[in-house]
Amino acid sequence: MFFCFFSLIVSLVSKQSNRFMKFPRPLISFDWAIKRLLRQKANYSILEGFLSELFRFDVMIQNILESQSQQEDAADKYNCVDILCESADQELILVELQYNSENDYFHRMLYGTSKLICDHINLKDDYDKVKKVYSVNIVYFELGQGDDYVYYGKNEFKGIHTNTILQVNAKQREMYHKTEVHQIYPEYYIIRVNKFDDIAKDTLDEWIYYLKNNSLPEHYKAKGLQKVAEQLRVDNMTEQEKINYNAHCKELAIRSNEIETAVLEGFDKGVDVGFDKGISLGVEKTKLEGIKKALIRKKLTLEEIAEDFEVTLDFVLKTKADFNL
Repeated sequence: MFFCFFSLIVSLVSKQSNRFMKFPRPLISFDWAIKRLLRQKANYSILEGFLSELFRFDVMIQNILESQSQQEDAADKYNCVDILCESADQELILVELQYNSENDYFHRMLYGTSKLICDHINLKDDYDKVKKVYSVNIVYFELGQGDDYVYYGKNEFKGIHTNTILQVNAKQREMYHKTEVHQIYPEYYIIRVNKFDDIAKDTLDEWIYYLKNNSLPEHYKAKGLQKVAEQLRVDNMTEQEKINYNAHCKELAIRSNEIETAVLEGFDKGVDVGFDKGISLGVEKTKLEGIKKALIRKKLTLEEIAEDFEVTLDFVLKTKADFNL
């Protein structure tokens, strides 16, 4: 049992590490494209294609604006990259790609949209000048708890007695050209890339396949992907660009391996100093996630879960109550 749990940890962290070690691939990774290529007007159609497939309506990009967090710090520039677009309708679209886990990432999403709204309205402007914001988050870590790989969030007001959705009135529809209240508020998209099973069932999945593998599925028809196949090719790079790109891929692999090493060291120290002290060294989080998944699947008794994960029955009961499972 001890060996099985150790193998589980190695498997989880190695998947992330192996993702970065498979280079060079035929196509340039999306994060590098955001940094170097998609800001050029000639390549807007690539980003337009991706956003159109995600939003399920056609997106036209008017401008690429200065994003809020163009990180140059060595600790951040490989972990996170973003690009801020202004659509032809003068709506703001923030696309952010994040590699390493952040427990407060949901809060970060909220802060990002709030800051954009504040930064793009003048103090003397009426409230109807507030910009519509779309927050697109491409994450390569286990964000939250759920069984899907694409999530969408919008703001609605639901009656607590009638369960009906509050609507804009006729005058508001005429003045602001909005048919739904949620069209005024930020909308959020989360793509959990590592949860995708590599089976492209629709055109959005074709894009996610590229985001995960830096290559295209055998057959594809999603908007923008033909331009990806033509423009975002490694063999189109100059020799210096290839050197820089390979250095970028290697840095990602190194950082992923650093995380793997830290987890395994935490496991070893956790075994040496006991379960309680091992919590702070990264072991507890992995074990807790396994217990939660086992509780959700409901295929084992509570006693069997406690035995499998080498914890007390009280710990399993507490986890069940804490997460309302």
